[in-house]
Amino acid sequence: MADEDDTTERTEDPTQKRLDDAHDRGDVAKSQEVNTWFMISGATLVLSTLSGSIGGIEVPLRNLIANSWMIRTDGPDLLALARNLEFAMIAALGVPLLMLLIAAIAGNILQHRLVWSGEQLKPKLSKISPLAGAKRIFGKQAVANFAKGLFKLVTLGAVMTAILWPERHRLEAMLRFEPATIPGLILTLTLQLMGAVVAMLALVAIADYLFQYRQWYERRKMSLREMKEEFKQSEGDPRVKGRMRQLRQARMKKRMMAAVPKASVIITNPTHFSVALTYERGMSAPVCVAKGADNIAFKIREIARQHDIPIVENVPLARALYATVEIDEEIPVEHYHAVAEIIGYVMGLKRGLSARRV
Repeated sequence: MADEDDTTERTEDPTQKRLDDAHDRGDVAKSQEVNTWFMISGATLVLSTLSGSIGGIEVPLRNLIANSWMIRTDGPDLLALARNLEFAMIAALGVPLLMLLIAAIAGNILQHRLVWSGEQLKPKLSKISPLAGAKRIFGKQAVANFAKGLFKLVTLGAVMTAILWPERHRLEAMLRFEPATIPGLILTLTLQLMGAVVAMLALVAIADYLFQYRQWYERRKMSLREMKEEFKQSEGDPRVKGRMRQLRQARMKKRMMAAVPKASVIITNPTHFSVALTYERGMSAPVCVAKGADNIAFKIREIARQHDIPIVENVPLARALYATVEIDEEIPVEHYHAVAEIIGYVMGLKRGLSARRV
């Protein structure tokens, strides 16, 4: 029903997704004149090149009529006769019919890629709506079909007159010709007529396809509201995306806070940043297990105090680590020396505390 709606608000060119969706529904730009041209061109080609093979069925049919009195009508012989005639028909008409089939398929493939859809077969109320019927009768499509039919009628009449009028005397004299010469004459005139018709219909087919494509494209145009809806469907609703981002941040925060008690040291800028690092012997470099700014930084320091994790104030290093290292990543090489001094200092403190306890 969307195609029947008012299109005055549809000012935007259709997106590729909208065009693909229309194709999947079987709604494509298609001109019957293109199909007609291919079929007539195929028939002309068949007559001009394979008329001899089509005439090959003449011999078995002539023999059948000439020797009809000798034909046995019992079961096996009659079946054999039918089988021989069938093979003769297939041999004579198989290739021409195949060429016509190829021409019909080519006429569709040239206009659009193959469509496998039953959407157009579904019943729609718009097809029996009086208003929709009136639009079809008095719309642009109806006017174009009328003009196209009138042009073909006038042009075809002119072409037939131009070809047959000079031959009128010979056509009158055909009554006195030998029967064997008449098929050749008729074939020649037929090929002349069909060649002229093919040339004339080529212009009609091109013009009609351009018109049909333009009409189809205009029906596929979109309003701003439709474009926004499609963007939401393809890119996701911003509200949903925002909610998903909040959930991811909440999960990441929870995982960070659970990892803080395993940290070796907290490097902090007391007013803004906290970065929790862990290091054990055998590791190639310290790893960031948590980081945060403002309230999260305060929470990291609070958990660290609860679990006696050393907190070291180093403003420039805290800022640099917060900006350059991500969770579960090793610290950058340029910070190895500064972090190594801090971790060495912290480990020294731990060893001193352990010695005093002993």
